[in-house]
Amino acid sequence: MWLKQRFSAKELRIRCPPTCGLLQGTSNKTTLPRTHSLMWASVSSDGGPESSALVDDNGSEEDYSYEDLCQANPRYLQPGGEQLAINELISDGSVVCAEALWDHVTMDDQELGFKAGDVIQVLEASNKDWWWGRNEDKEAWFPASFVRLRVNQEELSENSSSTQGEEQEEDAGSNRHKHCESKRQMRTNVVQEIMDTERVYIKHLKDICEGYIRQCRKHTGMFTVAQLATIFGNIEDIYKFQRKFLKDLEKQYNKEEPHLSEIGSCFLQHQEGFAIYSEYCNNHPGACAELSRLMKQSRYRHFFEACRLLQQMIDISLDGFLLTPVQKICKYPLQLAELLKYTTQEHSDYNNIKAAYEAMKNVACLINERKRKLESIDKIARWQVSIVGWEGLDILDRSSELIHSGELTKLTKQGRSQQRTYFLFDHQLVSCKKDLLRRDMLYYRGRVDMDDMELVDLEDGRDKDWNLSLKNAFKLVSRTTDEAHLLCAKKQEDKARWLQACRDERRRVQEDREMGMEIPENQKKLAMLNAQKAGHGKSKGYSGCPVAPPHQNLHPLHQRHVTVPTSVPQQQVFALAEPKRKPSLFWHTFNKLTPFKK
Repeated sequence: MWLKQRFSAKELRIRCPPTCGLLQGTSNKTTLPRTHSLMWASVSSDGGPESSALVDDNGSEEDYSYEDLCQANPRYLQPGGEQLAINELISDGSVVCAEALWDHVTMDDQELGFKAGDVIQVLEASNKDWWWGRNEDKEAWFPASFVRLRVNQEELSENSSSTQGEEQEEDAGSNRHKHCESKRQMRTNVVQEIMDTERVYIKHLKDICEGYIRQCRKHTGMFTVAQLATIFGNIEDIYKFQRKFLKDLEKQYNKEEPHLSEIGSCFLQHQEGFAIYSEYCNNHPGACAELSRLMKQSRYRHFFEACRLLQQMIDISLDGFLLTPVQKICKYPLQLAELLKYTTQEHSDYNNIKAAYEAMKNVACLINERKRKLESIDKIARWQVSIVGWEGLDILDRSSELIHSGELTKLTKQGRSQQRTYFLFDHQLVSCKKDLLRRDMLYYRGRVDMDDMELVDLEDGRDKDWNLSLKNAFKLVSRTTDEAHLLCAKKQEDKARWLQACRDERRRVQEDREMGMEIPENQKKLAMLNAQKAGHGKSKGYSGCPVAPPHQNLHPLHQRHVTVPTSVPQQQVFALAEPKRKPSLFWHTFNKLTPFKK
C-alpha cells in the first residue's frame, strides 16, 4: 500500500494555509505517476504511524503527540509551505485545482470572480494571500483563503478524451484493473485528509481553549466575562463536540487499508450536533470587531502574542485561529463530495457517504440561512423605527424576513379605494400610507395575519361577492372569520409578482418550521434597541452591497513588474456552497420610503 511506503523527510511535502487550520501535504510525484495527492500523512520521519487524540465518555482527553507530526517535516508549520508544495507541482507540469469555499464578488476585471463550489486552476502561488488562476476562459488574481485545494490533483492527460500510442494497445482488463487501483488510492487520499485535518483541527481548538481562553480568564483586569463571550463565543462547546466526533471517526478508520474505512455513519450520527456551529458563525463578525478594537492597544497585542508563544502554537494570529471553525464547517461538504466521487456504489460506505454529504450540505445551508436572517432583523428593526405611528407588537415578534413590497389599491365593499404601500414579511402583511407632501414618509395603517389567510386569484371583470368591477385583483380571505382584503395592482405583471410572493411566503414559513429556524428573543430585543438608539424615527440609511476596496492594477506574476492586490477582501464566510436562498433584493426600496431622508 502507498501509505505504508517509507518516506524521507525531504520527500514529504507539507502545506498549511496561514488561517485555515487544516494541514495537508503531497505525496512524492513518482509514487503516483498519474495522480498527485495534496494531503499530508502524519507519520514520523522513519515512516511510522502517528498516535491519535481520543477522548473517553467523560470528555477527558489523552493527547496525541503533536511533536510527532512536526518530525515528518517542520516546513508545514511555517507560513509559505503551501506555496512551496503547489509551485513544485506546477513547475513539474501538473495541473493544480482548487474549489471555492465562498463567493468572491469583484468589480475589478483583473480579479477572478467565482461562486462557492467553482473549480479554479491554480497557475501561480508565490504570494501567500493572492494566487493567479484560471476559471473558465479568464485568468486573474484571487484570494487564496477563499479556496480549498483538491486532495487528488489529476493531470491534463487524465482528463483527455482519448489516449495515443501504446496506451491504446493496452489490454482492456489491465486498464480496468489500473482504474480500480487508482480509484482506491484516490479514496485513500481523501479519507486520510479527513482524518489528518480533523486531528490537527482538534489541536487548534485545544490551543485556543488552553492557550488563549484560560490565560484571559486569569487576567480579570483586562477582560470582562462579556468580552470573552463575544470574542470566543461557544468555541469550548465546539471543542468538546469535535473530540467526541474524532473519537468515533478513529473507530471507523481502517489504518491498514484506509480506502475500506466506513466514516459516513459518523457524520450521520453527529449531524444534529454540528448545529452548534450556527451560534459561533453568527457571533464571529462581532468577535472580529471586538478583537480588532482591543488590538489597537499594544498591551493586548503583546498579551495575545505571549499566549501563543507560551502554548507553542504555530505562527497564526488569534483572528486566524478564530476563523478555523467557520472554515471547517464550510469544508465538510466539499470533502464529502470528493470522497463520494471516489467511492464506488458497491462500497459498503457508499450510501452513508451519500447521505452524509446531503446532511452536511443541509447543516451548512441552515447555518447560512440563520446568519442571513440574523443580519436581516437589524434592517427590519430600523425599518419599523422609521414608520410613523406604529401600533401593536414589534414586527420582529413574528417576522424575520422581508419577502416583497410595493403599492396596491385596497378596495372596500362600498367601492372606496385607498392607495397603500404594502410590505410582505413572513407571517404578516403590513400596510402603510405615504405622506401627501413628504412622499418618503410612511404612516402605519395596519397588518394582516398571513397564517390565517387564504390567497384567491380573481379574474378581470365584475366580482359576484363584492359586486365591483375589478382588474388585476386578488383577495386575501380569512379561514376563521369573515375578514377579507381586496387588493388591485396597477399592471398584470405586478399582480403576478404579488401572487408569487404570497406563495413564497407560505413556502418559506413551512421551510423555517421544518428546519427549526428561530431567531433568539434576545437577538430580536437587541436589534430593536439598537434601531431605537440609532435614530428614534430618523432615517439612518440602509447599507447596500459592500464596496470593493481599491486595488492597484494587477498583472500576472510571470510579467516583469509584479503587483498584487493591496489587501485581502473581507471573507464572505457565510456564503456557503449551494445556499438555499439568495438575499432579498427589496431592501433598496426602503431608501425611498424612509422619513427625514437627506
